[in-house]
Amino acid sequence: MANPSEHLALLAALRWQIAMGADEAILETAAPRARKPAALQPERPAAAPEATPRAAAPRKATPHGEAAAALAGTANTLEELREAMAGFTGSPLRETATNLVFSDGVPGAPVMVIGEAPGAEEDRQGKPFVGASGQLLDRMFASVGLSRAESLYITNILPFRPPGNRTPTDAEIALFLPFVLRHVALAKPRLLVLAGGVAAKGVLQSREGITRLRGRWHQVSILGGEVLMALPTLHPAYLLRNPIAKRDAWADLLMLRRAMNDGGIGAQEKP
Repeated sequence: MANPSEHLALLAALRWQIAMGADEAILETAAPRARKPAALQPERPAAAPEATPRAAAPRKATPHGEAAAALAGTANTLEELREAMAGFTGSPLRETATNLVFSDGVPGAPVMVIGEAPGAEEDRQGKPFVGASGQLLDRMFASVGLSRAESLYITNILPFRPPGNRTPTDAEIALFLPFVLRHVALAKPRLLVLAGGVAAKGVLQSREGITRLRGRWHQVSILGGEVLMALPTLHPAYLLRNPIAKRDAWADLLMLRRAMNDGGIGAQEKP
């Protein structure tokens, strides 16, 4: 019999799935709640030929952009990348932020989540996705058997909080994109989840909104020429403001879980 704390956790996960509009089981039979990390690491899924690889669109290089790309390229470990980003002086955001927000979770985890930009609480703690949005994110991924303690690695497309929690500009996203792509290359996830429109449009180099990008897999070319599959989804902060959209987020999570269970991805899979 489950102990009281595990029982409460199970109830919380069930409430979340009901709120998300869950109407189907992830597996044919119930799986044990405790999973070994190896069970969450299928073979790297083959890139589906129907999807079009998306690489960073050519942009006119700026001195700061060239410096960012050069610094990112010199980092051979995650710690070296953190130090390079902390020492990068090409953005005024570092002057108004309290902390560099680098990452949380398990490096080498099968799923890497890329969010938008740190908020006030993230800036104070120096970690991505804390506070109300972070708690919701944890419940979302727990509903499909994933957690930042064992099977998730989390970062943001910007490492510094924009003043007043404003939306990052296109120039800011382009400036830090080399760091993001290097971060992915060093973290070596099997799958990417792009949380929110800013992250999705920035990494995919697309002008489409998140409601058009979500619900299907995309290919992303990272530094070194490797191609990873990425799934855009709605940001937890958006779901807090628009609970009715939780059904769409649940459909995205089911796609992620199926891809991990099957060891492959159908590019045309729809929620």
